[in-house]
Amino acid sequence: MVRVTLTPEETTAMLLSLKVAVTAVAFSLPFGVLVAWLLARCDFYGKTLLNGIVHLPLIMPPVVTGYLLLITFGRRGAIGALLDQWFGLVFSFRWTGAALAAAVMGFPLLVRSIRLSLDAVDRKLESAASTLGAPPVWVFLTVTLPLILPGIAAGTVLSFAKAMGEFGATITFVSNIPGETQTLASAIYTYTQVPGGDLQAMRLTLISIAVSLAALVASEVLSRRLAARMGSA
Repeated sequence: MVRVTLTPEETTAMLLSLKVAVTAVAFSLPFGVLVAWLLARCDFYGKTLLNGIVHLPLIMPPVVTGYLLLITFGRRGAIGALLDQWFGLVFSFRWTGAALAAAVMGFPLLVRSIRLSLDAVDRKLESAASTLGAPPVWVFLTVTLPLILPGIAAGTVLSFAKAMGEFGATITFVSNIPGETQTLASAIYTYTQVPGGDLQAMRLTLISIAVSLAALVASEVLSRRLAARMGSA
């Protein structure tokens, strides 16, 4: 008989994955909006390079991304050592590092969705608001931001789904420590490596599939509803 309920270890891994994904999206969203706006609205030297760097995690092996995070934000890394010394903030081998890795891996999806929405905005609406004397920040908040909400919603959900399933960069940067850095993906990997762990791996796999599918459906529904609401406004 197959047990449906999760063990305490499996529950911990699932809750940690949710915690990591929510934290990753929450902290990367403001930067995602800013970077997408820069790429869509500004012309500057190095724009192509910035666009390439943003999307690099999509094409690089996740292990490479995790290693770069380790040598940069580890305790002895260029930035990690300073954060540890000045603020007591440690990323390597902590759940915060898992959130950082998840944020980096999901960031390209977030930026791309928001940028596509920005490209679809009628610039004449922004120009009209500026002509009426509205400052740039107010134009963005009252005109641009409401119009790109579908893209922000879609990017947020896709980034969340990516963070929930992240494995390579996470295990390289923060290892696979039960209760601290062991997410759903790393727990599945652990169960596949031990005898008799197939059922546990299958349960967590089904949960991961369900969460990812729900995120994709939610992204589509949110985008359509927000687009319909903006169209009828």
